[in-house]
Amino acid sequence: MSDAQRADALLADMPREGRGRLKVFLGAAPGVGKTFAMLQAAQAQLRQGVDLRVGVVETHGRAETEAMLVGLPQQPALRSEYRGVTLSEMDLDGILATPPKLVLVDELAHSNAHGSRHAKRWQDVQELLDAGIDVYTTVNVQHLEALNDQVRDITGVQVRETLPDWVLQEADEILLIDLPPRELLERLRDGKVYVPEQARAAIDAFFSQTNLTALRELAMQTAAARVDADLNRRYRQQGQEAPTVRGRLLLGIDGDAQAERLVRHACRVAERRHLPWSVVHVEVGGERDEQRLGNLQAAQQLAERLGGEVVVLRGSSVADTLVEHARERRASLILVGRSRQRLRRRWRVGRGLAERLLSLGEGLEVSVLDTEVERAPARLRARQPVQWRDYLLAPLATGVAAAAALGLAQIVELPNISLIFLAAVLVVAVRSSLGPALLCAGLSFLAYNLLFIEPLLSLKIERQQDVLTLLFFLLMAALTGNLATRQRQQLQALRQTQGETTALLELSRKLTAATDRQAVLAAATQQFSQWHEIEVSLLARSSDGLWKVEAGAQRLLTEQERAAADWAWQHAQPAGLGTGTLPGGRWWWWPLSGEEGPLALLGISPKQGGPLPADQRRLIAALGQPLAQALERAQLAEDLEAARLHGQTEELRSALLASVSHDLRTPLTAMRGSIDSLLALGEQIPLADRRELLEGTRDEAERLDRYIQNLLDMTRLGHGGLKLARDWVAPADIVASALQRLRPVLAPLQVETALPGELPLLYVHAALIEQALVNVLENAARFSPSQGRLRVALEVGREELRFSVSDQGPGIPEHEREKIFDMFYTAARGDRGGQGTGLGLAICQGMLGAHGGRVTVGEGLDGRGATLTLHLPLHPQPLAEDE
Repeated sequence: MSDAQRADALLADMPREGRGRLKVFLGAAPGVGKTFAMLQAAQAQLRQGVDLRVGVVETHGRAETEAMLVGLPQQPALRSEYRGVTLSEMDLDGILATPPKLVLVDELAHSNAHGSRHAKRWQDVQELLDAGIDVYTTVNVQHLEALNDQVRDITGVQVRETLPDWVLQEADEILLIDLPPRELLERLRDGKVYVPEQARAAIDAFFSQTNLTALRELAMQTAAARVDADLNRRYRQQGQEAPTVRGRLLLGIDGDAQAERLVRHACRVAERRHLPWSVVHVEVGGERDEQRLGNLQAAQQLAERLGGEVVVLRGSSVADTLVEHARERRASLILVGRSRQRLRRRWRVGRGLAERLLSLGEGLEVSVLDTEVERAPARLRARQPVQWRDYLLAPLATGVAAAAALGLAQIVELPNISLIFLAAVLVVAVRSSLGPALLCAGLSFLAYNLLFIEPLLSLKIERQQDVLTLLFFLLMAALTGNLATRQRQQLQALRQTQGETTALLELSRKLTAATDRQAVLAAATQQFSQWHEIEVSLLARSSDGLWKVEAGAQRLLTEQERAAADWAWQHAQPAGLGTGTLPGGRWWWWPLSGEEGPLALLGISPKQGGPLPADQRRLIAALGQPLAQALERAQLAEDLEAARLHGQTEELRSALLASVSHDLRTPLTAMRGSIDSLLALGEQIPLADRRELLEGTRDEAERLDRYIQNLLDMTRLGHGGLKLARDWVAPADIVASALQRLRPVLAPLQVETALPGELPLLYVHAALIEQALVNVLENAARFSPSQGRLRVALEVGREELRFSVSDQGPGIPEHEREKIFDMFYTAARGDRGGQGTGLGLAICQGMLGAHGGRVTVGEGLDGRGATLTLHLPLHPQPLAEDE
């Protein structure tokens, strides 16, 4: 045995994280003491201090059972009215609100009252287990779905309340409660199971000695199979060889009345042999009536409930397709049903399916189950409505062929006349089905005989060779019609398959082009809108638990439909119409889930009412997989974009804090030092020094004011709060005012101005343009060497006026000239080199941009430094009288 197999066995035996443990008290029939044993075990747990609660227990008036309930905490039942009857059910939400460690739930196969969240009580138990709550429960063997038909054969009673076998197989512990049939019958007669009147009826109908013995054997077989499976797992945990799962069981079904019986039998065989199993239906393109289609869908749904895999294949031969699929899946056993075929069916398909499988399936075990036990009811099935239009096509085609043959009889030899009638049969077969094709063949046979075989207009045949010709013609017409019909049916099946494949490819193509969540949902809605018989709605759930329709039909959900949507979202399982969870609404909810949980909820509502067909549900589920992947991809892209923006924000925040903390602290430190000196020394400081300290304090305060003003201006620019109060102003006045404001800053430099004599007026916000020029001048002064040149020039173009500020500083590298206008950017060697908040030129760019201007960077004076040029558009000049 490999280490991987041993590890799998050990992992299978470990309790699943966050999930409760299930203990099942299994019995052969009511009255054997399952509920009593469960309550007895609960009393023992209570004495050990376990927090437990009675969810629901049916005592049926038995005194000893009611006595065992004494002292056990109980959850009050949930009562509801249905058709004038008061029903009580387990309060699932009440238990989940204050979850205990252990809950007692009687009668696991019970059907819940109409309007409950789940159709079956075993589904309530699954939700309790998912919530981490341990459950004690009871069940009788006749309620197992796989044994349903076998119990009916034994007792003659069809048990309606069933549960899937996998529920029992996933139980952590099964305890068989056994009671010999003789003792059970004595309990019935003594009134310890039912009241006396019910007891006599039960003994006559169900609780016979033979029935109880057979049910007891089924219960023991079920428990023995579980013990055998546990023993095999124990062997594997120890690394020893044990019977392992080998091969696979394939069950081939059609839409006959025995399909469900075959599914149950296959489930039992697979369980006994420890084989995975699949239910396979081969679609050969034949037409089925509604009843056969309903039988097929019911059998497929039963297989899904019992834990089997449902596979739909398409091919020209059922046997060939089954054997080929068995080879691909490495199956070891093929199981099919065998029924008596009518002569017409045998003539059409030749040997039966079982015979063909035996001849083709070399190395495979082929098991055939006789399903003719219910032949009489099968004859009562509804027949497919006759398509009279197709049958009218047969005489019409025969008439046209006869007319054409009469017209060509003079120039065409008699043997060739039959080809005209064969062509008519082919046309009818291709356009309709086998029945009209055979009718056309028969009519063509009569027309050929009456019109072209001597003696004419008589069914009498004089020549012996003409008899062979007619019989050969009839045989060829029938075979040709049958072949053409089968080819047409196969073509229809291929078109259906191609349609499904095309739908998947088309949706995948649309989803590939979708870049965000809304695009993905729009692509999905567009794809599903091609199905006019359904309504589609895609929902998302907000953080406060409210549903929002993101795409598709905008419909108000009823309370039950909202509850089904909530359950499907929370448990990542389908719910609503056609399921076992809250099936009373109009919508079928399918969660589109990723690795982290549901991403959206797909709702499907048939416009004609009724549940969706099984094949359509599987196609929608198949389309849902790439849709969920696309939603997850879009969610990942949004998360990455959010992370990128967060990183940029943090980078911007760090730059702001670094710049502000340094540049605001510098003037504050200088101001504080000057003030401390004045306060400490006072009159001891000479007047000239005191004046210098005060002027320095004023200069640092102005510098601080400029920094704060830059921050405020940048904030207003970013939020669109900067208003332009335009007016006509002289450019020379702007230059003079800016130089005056920066007189102390520019004092160590040689400032040159180049102003033309005549300059046009600018229609601008004078204060903003002045501030922009101040920022550029201050930036140039900061990096200019002492006694360096700084030149301010004005130039007039055809459509713009330019302010140029040139310095002899270190300059700005070409690759950084586009970046210096970004907020908080400081060049390593240029005019922004490590000083300032990094906002001055960004504000300058914003102020010029608000006026429709721009800022450019060029070379400085004498091949050194840099030149920053402010470009402002010129407007038509005002008239002299307006001035």
